[in-house]
Amino acid sequence: MTVTYVIDGAGITGLDDFWDRIGEAVNGPGGYFGRGLDAFADCLRGGFGTPDDGRFVIEWRDHAASARALGHAETARRLDERLPRVHPSNRARVEREIAEARAGRGPTLFGRLVSIITETAGPEALRLR
Repeated sequence: MTVTYVIDGAGITGLDDFWDRIGEAVNGPGGYFGRGLDAFADCLRGGFGTPDDGRFVIEWRDHAASARALGHAETARRLDERLPRVHPSNRARVEREIAEARAGRGPTLFGRLVSIITETAGPEALRLR
């Protein structure tokens, strides 16, 4: 049997909201299911609330609203927050990513989350509604 976790994308206003929603969808009120991209990928691999057999689906309702909220502006904001902590050898790359995001180009957090889900749990593990 496949378990379905539903995320209401209409209420997501930023990445912190996504972490709250996915945590609650999988593990109930106040639940945790990653609060960073690497931690999220780890959680998708199992042992953090999903079935042991790996048979689950994340149904992301109103994903278009989430795509806007997790778009270039939020991506640039998050990169700006990270910039002071990056290794000096990565600083120029992150600055370029910030400039691209501010210009409305390049990958977005929404796209990264979708990629993480489909690459880690498989394409059948995500339903965008």
